[in-house]
Amino acid sequence: MNYQTLKVRFQDTICFLQFHRPEANNTINDQLIAECIEVLTLCESTATIVVVEGLPEVFCFGADFKAAAGENTGTQTVPTQGPEALYDLWLRLATGPFITIAHVRGKANAGGIGFVAACDIVLADQQAVFSLSELLFGLLPACVMPFLIRKIGFQKAQYLTLMTKPVTVQQAHAWGLVDAFDSQSDALLRTHLLRLKNLSKTGIQRYKRYMSLLHDLQAPRAAAIAANKEVFSDPENLARITRFVKTGLFPWEN
Repeated sequence: MNYQTLKVRFQDTICFLQFHRPEANNTINDQLIAECIEVLTLCESTATIVVVEGLPEVFCFGADFKAAAGENTGTQTVPTQGPEALYDLWLRLATGPFITIAHVRGKANAGGIGFVAACDIVLADQQAVFSLSELLFGLLPACVMPFLIRKIGFQKAQYLTLMTKPVTVQQAHAWGLVDAFDSQSDALLRTHLLRLKNLSKTGIQRYKRYMSLLHDLQAPRAAAIAANKEVFSDPENLARITRFVKTGLFPWEN
């Protein structure tokens, strides 16, 4: 299988799904969302574990601002798939019939935190940092929040959102966003996989189905999508994004 934005490999019943957009800082675009959904659809019947990875310096940096600014099309548009597809992708990671592991190296920002929060287990290296930068541009991590609140609680999610600055892996671990971290995160991942691969597909499926009943991520979906569409259709926000893409300047900088 050939993908434009991912590198995918299978090792027995383990799927390794790697974001691979080095030219775009591993940001999220329509193609990446569609390809992730395609892989997870395949994994529903073939995989017991899905490992989500990025590049050594950046796990995922959130929305592709160049696409949002219309640099690729010449017009300012929100992604054609809309936030529905991204929310549903995270929903599949959170509730699908497989164990999902986020293996975070480097930076996880904005929508990248959505992937982290949606996964069942989060492993990281010692240099990993985590941030929600949306409010700097007048945006909201609207679709991220239901998943993040489920993982670390309301106030910690709110603090991360309002402060807009990165937190260290040590802080993320203390908050419960990261389950384990090590300077040799590849070895840490292997140790976890050696244990997890012994679990049966049926057992995993039943467990995930039961856990999804305890915290309903479908309930906030409509509100999250509406809030996302509101901020990404605001002309002032699009102007801030366009200016940042063209000049590298934040909204408060001259």
